[in-house]
Amino acid sequence: MSDYTYDKDQDGIVTITLDMEGQSANTMNSRYIQMMEEILGRLQGEDGLSGVVFASAKKTFFAGGDLNMLRAIERADEETFRFVEANKAPFRALEKLPVPVVAAINGAALGGGYELCLACNHRIVVNDPKAIVGLPEVTLGLLPGAGGVVRLTALLGLEKALPHLLEGKPVKPQAALEQGMVDEIVETREALVPAAKAWIKANPDAHTQPWDQKGFRYPGGDTLHPRVRQTIVATPAMLYKRTRGLMPAPEKILDIAVNSMRIAFDPALRTESRGLCTLLVTPQAKAAIGTFFFGMQAIQSGKVRPKGETWRATSSAILGAGMMGSGIAWAHASAGLPVVLKDMEMDKAEKGKSYSAALTDKRVKRGRMSAAQKAALLAQITPTSDDAAYAGADIIIEAVYEDIDLKEKVIGATFGQLSDSGIYGSNTSTLPISVLAEFCPDPSRFIGLHFFSPVDKMKVVEIIMGEKTSQDTLRKAYDYVQQIGYMPIVVNDSRGFFTSRVFGTYLDEGLALLRDGMSPVALERAGWMAGMPVGPLAVHDETSLVLSQKVRKTHEALDARLGGESGFGADNTASRAIVDAMIEQDRGGRHYGGGFYDYAADGSKSLWSGLDQFASGKGGIAVQEAIDRLLYRQAIETLRCLDEGVLNTEVEANLGGIFAIGFPAHTGGAIQFIRGVGIDQFAARAAELAAKHGPRFTVSQSALDRLRGDQVQAA
Repeated sequence: MSDYTYDKDQDGIVTITLDMEGQSANTMNSRYIQMMEEILGRLQGEDGLSGVVFASAKKTFFAGGDLNMLRAIERADEETFRFVEANKAPFRALEKLPVPVVAAINGAALGGGYELCLACNHRIVVNDPKAIVGLPEVTLGLLPGAGGVVRLTALLGLEKALPHLLEGKPVKPQAALEQGMVDEIVETREALVPAAKAWIKANPDAHTQPWDQKGFRYPGGDTLHPRVRQTIVATPAMLYKRTRGLMPAPEKILDIAVNSMRIAFDPALRTESRGLCTLLVTPQAKAAIGTFFFGMQAIQSGKVRPKGETWRATSSAILGAGMMGSGIAWAHASAGLPVVLKDMEMDKAEKGKSYSAALTDKRVKRGRMSAAQKAALLAQITPTSDDAAYAGADIIIEAVYEDIDLKEKVIGATFGQLSDSGIYGSNTSTLPISVLAEFCPDPSRFIGLHFFSPVDKMKVVEIIMGEKTSQDTLRKAYDYVQQIGYMPIVVNDSRGFFTSRVFGTYLDEGLALLRDGMSPVALERAGWMAGMPVGPLAVHDETSLVLSQKVRKTHEALDARLGGESGFGADNTASRAIVDAMIEQDRGGRHYGGGFYDYAADGSKSLWSGLDQFASGKGGIAVQEAIDRLLYRQAIETLRCLDEGVLNTEVEANLGGIFAIGFPAHTGGAIQFIRGVGIDQFAARAAELAAKHGPRFTVSQSALDRLRGDQVQAA
């Protein structure tokens, strides 16, 4: 075979260098079992064998399971169980070798790659931040099924293993050493194999794993130890608070980890296999693999990016030092992109820079940033009130208030400051880019760059193409968004674009439920149970009812200016009526002292007692009915955006909905939610909701036909 090299030195140590042909990474593909069986056969028949080193010829050590293969599994049957058992069997055979086995970790060892490391007697990693280790399967709706749950629990003990198993975060070398996930660090890749061989020579009898030794005791204590019992009792409640019972993988991992401590090692491994079989066929796993792995891969690799050489901005300017402008300046400075933060008055520009200073202070206090790093970041931001300060900038972003007259003035006055090859972006959330582009001399270099608040946490940017925006400008905007470490979602111009349109439906349906007589407590709970970050009333308070009203009035003025009606937000009748009435009663949202909630000085809040005035319906709405209304309303609007050509791809629809709007992550995004329910079943339920509640739940035949066509094409 050509998937590995096998080299035995004069001391009897065999180095296996994994190098799977035709792949950029080593994976558990269709050739993996055959390869491992061949390796084990050679090792077991080797005369004078004194040790084994596993290394890699790839940039990464081992990437683990083949997700295409796993996603194709449809049934949790005996065949699936045998497949899972066959994949992990080589690791148990490695543990039975009568010689020490060492993992020489030259790069990322995640999932099955780290499970291979766990089956070795010693783990050495190179001191490189890219040489991360961990078990991220939970983030894909799965569990580490090649021994990861059982072995990590035995290696670290339950209390220390659970965070790695339940959160799936990758761990860098130094932290991995401190936490016991690896045993040794070397400074260079070239030093890995020599260090591994040196350890084997120094420890010729270290070939029995701790869990196979007589009298083995779990680090931190067994399940009867008081601290461990406390962990076992407290963790389920913590998990439910985090997952709301919508993600089965964490619960399954916890169950297997705890019970692995109560039974023998090999039966525990079989229990782990059964758990993986169960999770492989869940809609949550299918959704997570499709969206968070393959979808993110498509975005990061530039599959939806225009072809052309990579562009990099070296200078930038933000116009408007309010909350959004200050946040964007932080994003630039954090990525090492020098930025001029301009406002009409110098004290406002300085205040905008102080936003970044406050964020860096928090990081310094928490030990996540040094004083020198803070100073370097803040040095990237230059506050000013003078347009000449950013002459020749590669990218200018206007982030002034959502007022078309103000934006017209600013864009026209500042476009000339761009470099000859620079691009100009507008951080508008709803105003048509094609209309704003009329205010600049070269519309081909004008594009929408919609950031989300708070910018330092919401790592996604909606890139909006105007009618005259060039593909060259789109390519540069895409590269710029990735340059500052954010995820680009490309959409075409329309009122409200994609995110604001869909977000508005969530707010409106919450108010429609209030209008129909559902208790405010119950409807907020329904939003939480659906998997949204917070209920619709709470999020409306945070984004501000005053802003909602301003956006609507801005578009009414724009309709008058352009002649005709855009239809933007036409179905949001509950919002129109209730928001205006709330503002008349000085209930503008949290920023204005109170909205749907009252806010106490100690930071607590409670629903406002006056909300019953808006209930004109009979009530009696079941929680599941409310959940359906909240999710279907958003999914239908997302599907409309896809059908109208506002959205270009399902990948962007799914990821944009999750990261920008907060659509429940366990669904894999709004379009994946429809596919998970089943296109026909979704259409039938939408028709029921439309018959009962009105045309806002109507799904067009063309949209359904598109979904079915895409499904056939993908198959």
